[in-house]
Amino acid sequence: MAVCETCGNDYDMAFEVRAQGTTHTFDSFQCAIDKMAPICEHCGTKVIGHGVQSGDHWYCCAHCARQEGSSGIVDRVTAGATA
Repeated sequence: MAVCETCGNDYDMAFEVRAQGTTHTFDSFQCAIDKMAPICEHCGTKVIGHGVQSGDHWYCCAHCARQEGSSGIVDRVTAGATA
């Protein structure tokens, strides 16, 4: 069995996540998210999806990024627009 690094549960169905050269052990996705998900620098929510990165800063959405002074970040791109 393996011990979850978030909650300490010793669980026979624990799993590993490898990220940035480090291996982490968890007993649930909830514990993995709690430990590994970045936190929006504006509203404080965990960034579970893709989120928005502006420089070295992480946000849950374009609105939060704009509220912190990032510019040029939009939630949607109009049809036919190129990146």
